[in-house]
Amino acid sequence: MKQLPQIPQSSFDFLNALKQNNNREWFNLHKAQFEKEQGHLQIFAEALLQKMNMHDLIETVSGKKSLYRIYRDTRFSSDKTPYKIHWPGSFKRATKYRRGGYYFHIEPGNSFIGGGFWGPNPQDLKLIREDIAFDATPLRNILNDPTFISVFETLKGEQLKTTPKGFDAGHEAIDLLRYKQFLLMKRFTDAEVLDPLFVDQVNSTFKNMRPFLDYMSEVLSTDVNGLAIY
Repeated sequence: MKQLPQIPQSSFDFLNALKQNNNREWFNLHKAQFEKEQGHLQIFAEALLQKMNMHDLIETVSGKKSLYRIYRDTRFSSDKTPYKIHWPGSFKRATKYRRGGYYFHIEPGNSFIGGGFWGPNPQDLKLIREDIAFDATPLRNILNDPTFISVFETLKGEQLKTTPKGFDAGHEAIDLLRYKQFLLMKRFTDAEVLDPLFVDQVNSTFKNMRPFLDYMSEVLSTDVNGLAIY
């Protein structure tokens, strides 16, 4: 019988236990359980990838490849616990003309779906700000769309407290020009995550990001005349 792409309660139970026993000895004793639960996430991610490829072109080749490692990088962190206490993964859009990415974070009491631009490089950030400064109407139309508001509420991400260099503090779009990150996020309850239809909810959430991602992709891949810059 084919296993459904449903995240089971046991996957939350494992994370809760790991949170209370975040050490290598405990993890090694429960490695088989980890691999079983990770298998559920792989099946979920693979089903999600297949659904996403029906409305976008994804570079990530498999659900398994979308999942992040459970091991934390503690080199520069004051928190030296060795393992993540959530199931994270992401999908990369294919080709240089489709910009932005999709992310999922599954954790008891703190599950969310995200997407957008986590760390634009200086060149990309400059292109985005210049486009907003020239005409913020296309972006505002996306952010003010009722569907966008109902799903994501508002644009999220770190912002400058001052005016970005080269722009007027009195610009009518200064609220948008201050963004350093351009992120969309939707949170889900534990009950929603464990529901058999969660994979469809996540796919729908990612699909609702498309107007924003497509706008940004055009800004980052074409010049002022709409011609490809690559």
